[in-house]
Amino acid sequence: MILVHRLRGEPLHVNPDLIESVESQPDTVLTLIDGKRILVSEAPETVVERFLHFRAGLLVTADELRSTRVPSLSLVPDEED
Repeated sequence: MILVHRLRGEPLHVNPDLIESVESQPDTVLTLIDGKRILVSEAPETVVERFLHFRAGLLVTADELRSTRVPSLSLVPDEED
């Protein structure tokens, strides 16, 4: 989730995967994939920067998980009565 603020200053966490476009009209408008539009106080460049930072964090976390040794899992047979 990325943090943005509504025009009145209320914080709002938005799932960046749901953002279809970011426009300046002159207020910044986030258009979501379902067509919903959200006015935010941040500049479009700030929203994009936060999106990129979010994505980079996912890649870093995925790389850390891949390099961490995870014990292998095995199936335990059912006990027969």
